[in-house]
Amino acid sequence: MAKRYWLVKSEPDVYSIEDLERDGRTHWEGVRNYQARNFLREMKRGDRVLFYHSSTTPPGVAGIAEVVREAYPDPTAWDPKSDYHDPASTPENPRWFMVDVGFVERFPEPVPLPLLKEQEALEGMELLRKGSRLSVQPVSKEHFDHVVALGRRKRR
Repeated sequence: MAKRYWLVKSEPDVYSIEDLERDGRTHWEGVRNYQARNFLREMKRGDRVLFYHSSTTPPGVAGIAEVVREAYPDPTAWDPKSDYHDPASTPENPRWFMVDVGFVERFPEPVPLPLLKEQEALEGMELLRKGSRLSVQPVSKEHFDHVVALGRRKRR
């Protein structure tokens, strides 16, 4: 099966690319949107992931991760003390899933959203669609490669 490409969003004060670099790998738990959940379930080991810092100024792609464990039930849904608790999800009938991602690369500086929006080569990228709020979304290989090239390029 061909490798696929994705983008995941995280607020850097919650979990940043620097945290992933330090930890080496992490669970991508707490996704509570059905479409994003379905994308998590499509992810395969070895797929590459753009790691996007959201809710910061400016938001942007901070680096690259890789799927190291495919989708499995997210136990935070069963924990009443968790912010991600969902009483309708049970171990017998899980509603929510997560994957594990591993660190690949941190860009020297994040590729800011305004720069991404200027790129004709990124036309049609889900992230750049008006109203796109999904925390997990597919990315074409061409868009992935273009963003990585921008991330590795020195900027002033």
